Amino acid sequence: MLDTLDAAAVRRWCASGLAALKRHQGEIDQLNVYPVPDGDTGTNLVLTLTSAQQALAMDLDTLPDSGPTAHGHALRLMAQGALLGARGNSGVILSQILRGFADQVAGVPAVRGRELAAALRSGTAAAYTAVSRPVEGTVLTVVAAAAAAAEGADSDDLPAVAGVAARAAAEALARTPEQLPALARAGVVDAGGRGLCVLLDALVEVLTGERTARPAPAPRSARPAATVARETGSDEYAYEVQFLLDSTAEAVAGLRRALDALGDSLVVVGDGREPEGTWNVHVHVNDVGAAVEAGVAAGRPYRISVTRFADQSESPSGPVVAGRAAVVVATGGGIADLFAAEGATVVPGNPSTGELLDAVRSTGAARVVVLPNDANTEAVASAAAREAHRYGIKVSVVPTRSPVQALAALAVRDGDRRFEDDVIAMAEAAGACRYAEVCHASREALTVAGPCRPGDVLALVEGEVHLIGTDLTDTCAAVVDRMLGGGGEMVTLLAGVDAPAGLTDAVRAHVARRWPFVEVHAYPGGQPFYPLLVGIE
Repeated sequence: MLDTLDAAAVRRWCASGLAALKRHQGEIDQLNVYPVPDGDTGTNLVLTLTSAQQALAMDLDTLPDSGPTAHGHALRLMAQGALLGARGNSGVILSQILRGFADQVAGVPAVRGRELAAALRSGTAAAYTAVSRPVEGTVLTVVAAAAAAAEGADSDDLPAVAGVAARAAAEALARTPEQLPALARAGVVDAGGRGLCVLLDALVEVLTGERTARPAPAPRSARPAATVARETGSDEYAYEVQFLLDSTAEAVAGLRRALDALGDSLVVVGDGREPEGTWNVHVHVNDVGAAVEAGVAAGRPYRISVTRFADQSESPSGPVVAGRAAVVVATGGGIADLFAAEGATVVPGNPSTGELLDAVRSTGAARVVVLPNDANTEAVASAAAREAHRYGIKVSVVPTRSPVQALAALAVRDGDRRFEDDVIAMAEAAGACRYAEVCHASREALTVAGPCRPGDVLALVEGEVHLIGTDLTDTCAAVVDRMLGGGGEMVTLLAGVDAPAGLTDAVRAHVARRWPFVEVHAYPGGQPFYPLLVGIE
């Protein structure tokens, strides 16, 4: 049990919340009917909190000479990252809740129960202020209920107050169909509110060490994805416009008036810096040019994205959006050839942000998926994706850690699906592909599998040493056995540039003897350092 929310707990909350949102991403996407039935609230929340976590990860645990406490510094980094990475209404509102939360407790010595209640109230106020026309039955209602319950607890017991707030949020979520006719017609609860409940449950888990199994209220009836009509008041506007803006509060006040006259679903949130800060602007309009020009008049807009709702709400059998592409990072000539055969643009290993951005732009596509194939390249890919928005390109990064995961992702790509649905399918396929790497130790080290010496054969499963051997072929066969012991129907083998002749043939023969119903595919990968890469699907 934690009695205060310190900086370390903030970081764990962000990581735990992101993991929880990823687990519930598909479920939340399916709930999404307001304000637009685009089925991507879960995805937007994941992307928003991913940016928050990246902001925390890039910080070196250093505090400014003057300013907030350590926990306040961490919370402000989390809020700033969420703002810069916010997607859609749900992401923008979440970033503002986090900003209000951070502003309230940044200077207090310790965050206990009463401070948490005050932070939730501040986050609620910031969220309501950010939305031009607040609507009850949304995430706003859910966060307000959480704040009210926390205040009503009137206690310094932090875990208890967090638990009360999370329960009240869940109860408010269950009531959202009574407040929004669109939710009642669809038989679902509010998607953004569900996402907030997931985050509050993650906070309780961090504070208590116990996971709360709190499923979403069951829908009253089944609903085909992305086919429910938009809530009344928004269907007359054809486009969603979103951008970041560097400007002053005074200029933004004029921007609010200008955009409010052009459309609806207006949300403008800032990071609180004076005299000039960064603002995230979101609005539904018919005149995209006028909305962007209003931003130019108010300051410096960038990362401008435009979404046509007709593209978002097409049924799966309807027309598809043209202009999609995939960019893959690959090391090894054989691997690059495999990806090129799948129609992907290939970038050599360890690229810079600029190189990845150039590759994205070179595709000429409006929607691009990036497969980094390496944990270190993932952050670079995310940065390139953010920069691509300045050019009107929508980029999604599927966090692949190995080329075999990228092959699995590309295998399920389907141009007849909405881009967002396709990205989710690719991510699920990549996540379902377990991967291993076999290499030789270059120095002595102590691993989780025991000590190794230079020249030993190491088998790493998803980045961690599982086996240490002396014979390359035997170790390769042993790691395949260990992975197939957990289930699998297909094995992919990629031979490295230094792999001895016959290595993949020997492993294939071993699988045929031990696992006769498992399919094996072997290719010359040409990757350095790793004689064999293994994928199990």
